[in-house]
Amino acid sequence: MPTEPPATGWVFPDVAQLPVGPGAEDLVGAGADLEPGTLLAAYRHGLFPMPSGDGGRRRRPSLLWWSPVERGVLPLDGLKVSRSLRQATRHLEVRVDTAFAAVIEACADPSREGSWIDGRIRTAYTRLHELGWAHSVEAWRDDELVGGLYGVAVDGLFAGESMFHRVSNASKVALVGLVDLLRDEHRDRRVLDVQWRTEHLASLGVVAVPRPSYLRMLAEARDVPLPRAFR
Repeated sequence: MPTEPPATGWVFPDVAQLPVGPGAEDLVGAGADLEPGTLLAAYRHGLFPMPSGDGGRRRRPSLLWWSPVERGVLPLDGLKVSRSLRQATRHLEVRVDTAFAAVIEACADPSREGSWIDGRIRTAYTRLHELGWAHSVEAWRDDELVGGLYGVAVDGLFAGESMFHRVSNASKVALVGLVDLLRDEHRDRRVLDVQWRTEHLASLGVVAVPRPSYLRMLAEARDVPLPRAFR
């Protein structure tokens, strides 16, 4: 089972009290740190961190905290599996937590478009992994890591952070594997959070959930045990 770290000394905004109508923003805070207790408190309150990307050679990017007005969520019974993806699942092996460092390193590749995972993020989530909170789901072919994803599992929430692939459909195969892990007797109350709904994720079944609805889902997920694979 995961080890609970010391509690954070930071106080996060009550996102349930923030506006959600026209003009509402996804960005809800800045600063704090990436200590394990801080990260877990954020996820439990519906937030996640992402650097601003405004850092230069002499200044690190600001640490920003987000709670999207429209949250990307993948319903566990709503995953769309194309014919090509179904075929890929037959040729790739899914493993859990056998190569976390390699997965986050691949996700952090600075040559990737939109890359945002810096050294602070890698260090912070590696620490969470060592404490049993952050996990990787990997796609392997002939003992070669060809795709995967990582995220944070807290009670009935799995907060997906990033994914990568080196062969076609490999990251999607890892996602199929993750959904299979979450589809247990508590599937109706589990939450698979992917931060934002993009066109690519929508093609896999991701929907946009208003912030108040997401927070209600998150509250229900707090009473759900971790999936067996992450205990």
